[in-house]
Amino acid sequence: MVKVNSLTTLRESGKSDELIVPQKQPNKGLQGPAEAVEGRGSIKRNAKQDAGTPAQNGISATSRLLRVRQVAAKDRRTQFTSLFHHLTRTLLTDSFYKLKRRSTPGVDGLSWQAYAQGLDERLARLLQRLHSGSYRPTPARRIQIPKADGSLRPLSILCVEDKLVQQATVTLMQHIYEEDFLGFSYGFRPGRGQHDALDALYVGIKRRKVNWVLDLDIRKFFDRVEHDWLITFIQHRIKDKRLIRLLTQWMKVGHYDEDGRHVRSARGVPQGAVISPLLANIYLHYCMDLWINQWRKRQTSGDVIVVRYADDAVLGFQRKDDAEAFLSQLHQRLDRFGLSLNEDKTKLIRFGRFARKDCATAGLPKPESFDFLGFTHSCAVLRDRRTFMLLRQTSVSRMRRTLHSVKDWLYRNRHRPVGEQKRWLAAVMRGHLNYFAVPGNVIRVSRFHTELGKLWMKALRRRSQRYRLVWARFGQFLRDALPQPRVVHPWPNKRFDGIHSR
Repeated sequence: MVKVNSLTTLRESGKSDELIVPQKQPNKGLQGPAEAVEGRGSIKRNAKQDAGTPAQNGISATSRLLRVRQVAAKDRRTQFTSLFHHLTRTLLTDSFYKLKRRSTPGVDGLSWQAYAQGLDERLARLLQRLHSGSYRPTPARRIQIPKADGSLRPLSILCVEDKLVQQATVTLMQHIYEEDFLGFSYGFRPGRGQHDALDALYVGIKRRKVNWVLDLDIRKFFDRVEHDWLITFIQHRIKDKRLIRLLTQWMKVGHYDEDGRHVRSARGVPQGAVISPLLANIYLHYCMDLWINQWRKRQTSGDVIVVRYADDAVLGFQRKDDAEAFLSQLHQRLDRFGLSLNEDKTKLIRFGRFARKDCATAGLPKPESFDFLGFTHSCAVLRDRRTFMLLRQTSVSRMRRTLHSVKDWLYRNRHRPVGEQKRWLAAVMRGHLNYFAVPGNVIRVSRFHTELGKLWMKALRRRSQRYRLVWARFGQFLRDALPQPRVVHPWPNKRFDGIHSR
């Protein structure tokens, strides 16, 4: 059984009442179609499913986790004081097989396949160390990977053992926090993906009164998370001292630098760690999501829509003064928790069904566009030149970055058989189609297909050092070798309405 006790409200504990967890309500109390953005029917149905059949030695692990979820859903003020015993042998085993099998080994040099040898004995020893309190996480191996803007992103590579314990902890904590997170939060959550966020944004802009769009980006969010605030947020729900101790160890264990010295972390959560996305969502839930949800109900005079994916968020406003007031207060709000907006990537633009008309009336150029999750969103009209259309096209920077990676791979592997190159490039094209082949983006997808073929033909020419291969001949081969450009995804409103039937 899950041991719970009554929650001491934040007001009673001296914290600001603006952090009290509110009941989820539609935007400004309305039941408009865009409020299905915050619907979570599938999650609630999972919580109400049958708890399963008891095992011979007691209640199954799945049933126990479902019980945790049911208690969390019943009262969002409940604190869980005993959760650590849910880290069982079965949960560790399941978590191990959820890990990526081709991931880079950590500082211990053990790969997933190497750890799988003698797995039962390893997990037995790990479980004993966890429950005896002798488990200590290993510092990560730190590498730097280039970002689109030319800067470097620090990536932490953990050991397999630490990854599987973190995965088990994530599975446990998700049963609590999936009942707390708001509907406009889409990043790194089970059953939600990038296209769900894109669909919600599309439907919100099309169906609600949106005239201004605020594109937000938090500067170096993962590096600036305050550990003390994060622990405070977690303790609103979890009071298990052993679990809090485990989470604190992962936050502060740090990494080895290039000289082999151990550098402990005073702030931030490691990018690349399995636990980091959940911790990031918890931090943003309390310092940003709850505040936004209360602000738009109390201080706005028009419609407001919100879609957040990790540290990227897009908000739509009916009135410009609401948007400007929100942006001003958001700076103060984030500063309180050690965060700040990236001014270079944060912008307020005129956008929506009347944007083109308003710009023409004011003698301004066409409305600006904004990028979100790899797509450039812009205002367009259908062929009748009257009906507003939200056009989504592959971001030029994203396409260039992908083609640059393909070019590097072909340069390093041009000696490989053509059949092997064909299989790899076909997989690249399928992946591109699965993500970017949305209605209205066929031209950009076709361009990517063409550029991919040109890079391949150039690599084959360089390998043979002869130019007998011409595009007219190679184009026929390319049509059979790579998947052809086509629309894979349905219109966002169709898929959105199918998921959120209400």
